[in-house]
Amino acid sequence: MPDLLLELRSEEIPARMQKKAAGDLRQLVTDALVDAGLTYEGAREYWTPRRLTLDLRGLTARSSDVREERKGPRTDAPEKAIAGFLRGAGLASVEEATVRSDPKKGDFYVAVIEKPGRAAEEVIAEAMPGIIRNFPWPKSMRWGEASAKPGALRWVRPLQSILCTFGPETEEPEVIAFEVDGIIAGNVTYGHRFHAPEAISVRRFGDYVEKLEKAKVVLDAERRKEIIRTDARNLAFAQGLELVEDEGLLDEVSGLVEWPVVLMGEFEEAYLAIPAEVIRLTIKENQKCFVLRPQGEADALANRFILTANIEASDGGAVIAHGNGKVVRARLSDALHFWKTDQANLPDLETLRSSAQRLDLDLAKPLDQRMAKLDALKVTFHAKLGTQGARVERIRRTAGELLSLLGSAQMDFDAIAGEVDRAALLAKADLTTEVVGEFPELQGLMGRKYALLQSEDDAVAAAIEEHYKPQGPSDDAPTAPVSIVVALADKLDMLVSFWSIDEKPTGSKDPYALRRAALGVVRLTLENDLRLPLKKAGVDADLLAFFHDRLKVYLRDKGARHDLIDAVISPEADDLLMIVKRVEALGALLDTEDGANLLTGARRAANILAAEEKKKTRISDTVDAALLSEEAEKVLLDAIVLAENNAADAVAREDFTAAMTALGALRGPVDRFFDDVLVNAEDEAVRANRLALLNRIRTSTQTVADFSRISG
Repeated sequence: MPDLLLELRSEEIPARMQKKAAGDLRQLVTDALVDAGLTYEGAREYWTPRRLTLDLRGLTARSSDVREERKGPRTDAPEKAIAGFLRGAGLASVEEATVRSDPKKGDFYVAVIEKPGRAAEEVIAEAMPGIIRNFPWPKSMRWGEASAKPGALRWVRPLQSILCTFGPETEEPEVIAFEVDGIIAGNVTYGHRFHAPEAISVRRFGDYVEKLEKAKVVLDAERRKEIIRTDARNLAFAQGLELVEDEGLLDEVSGLVEWPVVLMGEFEEAYLAIPAEVIRLTIKENQKCFVLRPQGEADALANRFILTANIEASDGGAVIAHGNGKVVRARLSDALHFWKTDQANLPDLETLRSSAQRLDLDLAKPLDQRMAKLDALKVTFHAKLGTQGARVERIRRTAGELLSLLGSAQMDFDAIAGEVDRAALLAKADLTTEVVGEFPELQGLMGRKYALLQSEDDAVAAAIEEHYKPQGPSDDAPTAPVSIVVALADKLDMLVSFWSIDEKPTGSKDPYALRRAALGVVRLTLENDLRLPLKKAGVDADLLAFFHDRLKVYLRDKGARHDLIDAVISPEADDLLMIVKRVEALGALLDTEDGANLLTGARRAANILAAEEKKKTRISDTVDAALLSEEAEKVLLDAIVLAENNAADAVAREDFTAAMTALGALRGPVDRFFDDVLVNAEDEAVRANRLALLNRIRTSTQTVADFSRISG
């Protein structure tokens, strides 16, 4: 079967758009072909800075003929009904319709519509102009003289050529000719802008890739990445260094070049006095370069860096490396200035004394000065929630309250009150530093470095950095006591504050990352085995329900059954750790034969009760032992009383495994009851009493879980 090769070549496509655009091209083209009745065996997209390419294999040469019968109205139906049927079927008159007979309905019209198949070339030529004109670029532009005309083509950058060939592997493919704004599809492409700008005629995909490679274009983005990665590692190793890997940067750089040439640049060793994170971000963000480190030294950097050029220079890249080095030095000079400035006294200390006194800050210390500055500047946190300074004060109060609420045998929270207050006070201080102003992603980390420079306690410094964590599923949650408390205080303040002004996530919109904050609270408590009564921490019912939703997401990602979570969570349950322990205990019970059979019996009891309640059958409020005549019902009542007492004791001890085990003992008595006892006895009093016994089964199991929510 024939193959299709399609290339759309333009000026440089932004790296962040390339992969999605190539995927969009594949989806749009294959959807159009399938909609037209064609099938294909496989399709793969490729992208470079200057081209989107689609390799589509095993396309049917022609769509199948289609014969459709459309039933119409009776032959004696009103003329309007018949006329509407003819229009819908595309028939000019009733003579073009067929008459069919039905013994019950009489004679009626049928339209037989036959659509001949179409050649794949025709389908492609018809579909492509619309796909190109309506391509879903996030940003696009018009260009040239035609741009002033209505309906002019818009593309991410000026579109320069279209290549479109079609045909079987064993024959010479043909060009599918179509035109978009004066650009006519052909069998010609162009290689590297500088090394091979001449026209290249191609036939099919294999020929296309081979000729592009000779013309200094590596089509496959993954191969470009591997070339950059391997050459960078080898170049670093030859100098006794190793590459600091950065997959995100590698993705970006591979989208900036068609012919990757890896070079090494350098800068003065004096700049290594700057924190490694600042050097790395400076070089990465401004120059799209990789940093290097001495082999085996994870925390150190070398005064060298790796850059990726898009050209093989005649001098081996010496001028390119030198030019990049000049720019890197200029950027690092700025970073060094920021780093030193942040360690010096602020020039306006006198204006900060009021804030320093109110917040108990030491203006002899640079980081304290920055916190006083944050407060004195009255930097707005949110129009309805006040300033950053006010938020810091709320976090301090919340952190202090958390110390009395958190309970764990593993951590002595009472002993860290001073460190917690100090860390909460300085947690946001680095927001006014020069380095964080330049690189916001370093907030917290720079606060830790500046805190250590002014001899803060290690736990305080760590908490300043870690109070933002965890920021995502791959980010570790803090485990140090001071960090845990400040991180919880920061996230709870965010959630309680925004809930108080009715700013909540809606649908896919969550501008203040409140879902992440709630999931952070979930992870901090569960992964550190902490008891935190959320209601006492200021969480209202609506926010508690939001926490329940986040907990469900967390537990489902961990493999927990959704029905078990629903069975355990009640609207007032505010201790996340206890909810999880209940889920685990319930799952363990249901994995046993007793648990599975108890679930069946409890469901049967609930179903009978539901049916009788619907019929308004009388059910006694309590079980009257005097009315129990069958041995099985007497045994069941005794078992229920024992199970309820044992389960209640276990719940009081927060031993949910024991509570579930106590309920599991009901399995035998419940089974025997349903085997030996007729619930709907003729005597109304006996029936009402037996229904009350079933109600006791329902209420006793609900002390640990709502069994009606459990599936399976």
